[in-house]
Amino acid sequence: MARPYRSVLYIPAANARAMEKAQTLPADAIIFDLEDAVAPGEKPAAREALAAALANDYGPRARIVRINGLATEWGEDDARFCAGLPVDAVLIPKVDGPADLDRVAAIIPDAPLWAMMETPLGMLNAAAIAAHPRLEGMVMGTNDLAKELNSRFRPDRLPMQAGLGLCLLAAKAYGKVIVDGVFNAFKDEDGLRTECEQGRDMGFDGKTLIHPAQLAIANQAFAPTDAEIDLARRQIDAFQTASAEGKGVAVVDGKIVENLHVETARKTLDRAKAIAAMAG
Repeated sequence: MARPYRSVLYIPAANARAMEKAQTLPADAIIFDLEDAVAPGEKPAAREALAAALANDYGPRARIVRINGLATEWGEDDARFCAGLPVDAVLIPKVDGPADLDRVAAIIPDAPLWAMMETPLGMLNAAAIAAHPRLEGMVMGTNDLAKELNSRFRPDRLPMQAGLGLCLLAAKAYGKVIVDGVFNAFKDEDGLRTECEQGRDMGFDGKTLIHPAQLAIANQAFAPTDAEIDLARRQIDAFQTASAEGKGVAVVDGKIVENLHVETARKTLDRAKAIAAMAG
């Protein structure tokens, strides 16, 4: 049963209070951020605060640490620091290609790696990045990508579609987790819900978030609905009945049900079970 990643919340590693609060938040995963959310002068102290925080129990929440890039003065120290931490993954910013993962993998021998997908070159190399044997997840960095593209914000995210699509295809081709980028207007619940629904419909596993107030909407949007769960069960039952009668297809609600629909239905039920397990 795969771990859900409906809601992936960024927490500044320099903020001890926020890291403590994260132990009780209904997030599927926490990204402890050593990069953008930490001022240059605070980065060494942030590592110490993060080490202390990770000694605590975060329950079923995935613990992911975003380091600074190795091209910066803090990146190698961050990577060496993470090598001894009890984390579920290390997130590497601005991954342009597999070589960026190789450099971090050489410093961190065991922890799974995740890649921030936020540069034009990263979009073009998405398949090669997703194929890396140490990679387990991809995170869309839509703010940085918009800056690189010099694109304008649109509610339909049309300027993002090429990049989002390339990364989705790559992640699905190689069986990697992929989560959508952040929604900046954290008080705009309708806008967040619309963007979450778009990401869910595209195939993302969840969404990165910048504020705890966004958790409930993301958790709901990326979970199967009661109607979807009911349909999945009825499709499986109908197909099993048809198979027992020597038929290759079934009909549910006036629609054909074949093997591929049953496979999707089983994934829906597995996802619902994994979410229920997260809730305790």
